[in-house]
Amino acid sequence: MNPAFPSRTEIEAEQLEQLRTLLTEIFPGNRFYSQKLQATGVTFDVASLADFSRRFPFTTKEELVATQRADPPFGTNLTYPLERYVRYHQTSGTSGQPLRWLDTAESWSVMIETWTEVLLAAGVKRGDRVCFAFSFGPFIGFWLAFESAARLGCLCLPAGGLSSVARLHSILDNQATVICCTPTYALRLAQVAAEEQIDLTHSAVRTLIVAGEPGGSVPAVRGRISQSWGGAKVFDHHGMTEVGPVTYECPQRPGVLHISEGTFYAEVCDPANGRRVEPGQTGELILTTLGRIGSPVLRYRTGDLVRLGHSGLSRPCDCGRCTMTLEGGILGRIDDMVVIRGVNVFPSAIDEIVQSCGGVAEYQVTVTSPGALAELTLEIEPLPHCVDSRTLIQNLQRQFETALALRVSIKDVPPGTLPRSELKSRRWKKT
Repeated sequence: MNPAFPSRTEIEAEQLEQLRTLLTEIFPGNRFYSQKLQATGVTFDVASLADFSRRFPFTTKEELVATQRADPPFGTNLTYPLERYVRYHQTSGTSGQPLRWLDTAESWSVMIETWTEVLLAAGVKRGDRVCFAFSFGPFIGFWLAFESAARLGCLCLPAGGLSSVARLHSILDNQATVICCTPTYALRLAQVAAEEQIDLTHSAVRTLIVAGEPGGSVPAVRGRISQSWGGAKVFDHHGMTEVGPVTYECPQRPGVLHISEGTFYAEVCDPANGRRVEPGQTGELILTTLGRIGSPVLRYRTGDLVRLGHSGLSRPCDCGRCTMTLEGGILGRIDDMVVIRGVNVFPSAIDEIVQSCGGVAEYQVTVTSPGALAELTLEIEPLPHCVDSRTLIQNLQRQFETALALRVSIKDVPPGTLPRSELKSRRWKKT
């Protein structure tokens, strides 16, 4: 047991105390949860974490959307009068109608502390120069990352409103040591650097903190990013507007995420029956926000598919932490899975195959359902130095047959044909 980190018993005792405080605070002021739980006959006292999981119902995104439609613009999931709230953000809308989310100063401070935990686990320290390679909009992660880095004592380099070329020059000219962006955009910056003959090999960048997509924990994607940035470390993290920053990569075990259990009570449940899964099994990540009292969620169905790890629960992780681990990061979104001729296919599996083959600048997947069975086709943009796209396509097709037992139709398209994004990639189309 590492004395620097709390034990499993200590973690769960603190979670129960925070949970009781949360429930006391949100009832009866929070109309959404007061009405929801009174309608189901749930009493607000909890004897244990297991008692909470057994008696309290799940919260779904559909319920949160419904309350904002019924009581626009912010709905009724607010614990305090509107005058207490100081921050506004919204979801990206990639999986339905965007949600508006408000935070009090106290809730915001809790999330900054959680994001600081992410930075520290990534090895970021006072004096680092952190470039935020995205345009700042209403999405929560941008602002939390920036304010957390500033509080830690880093020199924060905003790169909003700049072209990719201008961002590269800002990174190099200001000798940035850390970059925050999506995995897709880390690769896009490297592609632009190659096109502009900008050498990244000897840049000061030593760490890229990536989020927004599963790619940060996909070995082939991590490898390409690191290689493109001169061997820099790739550090994965994930969060959501509705809950805030959730996980950070284990400093000792790449591809394994730790949940910030000082801020969340987390469960992994079978999405079909709602029962808890055992370590080593796959299920849906369920989260209760313990410190975000102003706009909480209780047993929220995130839609994230994860594999519950043994380390952190039955034994400490190699890094000494006893917090819950997710093996392989976020495996995908439950609603993103498609069944192709009897095979369950997630975007992360496609990404792993494409990136591991190399030679592809960008790609797009189209899923069509002309009859009873869905079909998957792939368009690729070969990298400029690729002189034999036919061989590249044949190699990709072999990889799909080997990994997924699928024959996939693949065609190449001219450079610049497929869309790029500095945020989440838009690689999948369903027709």
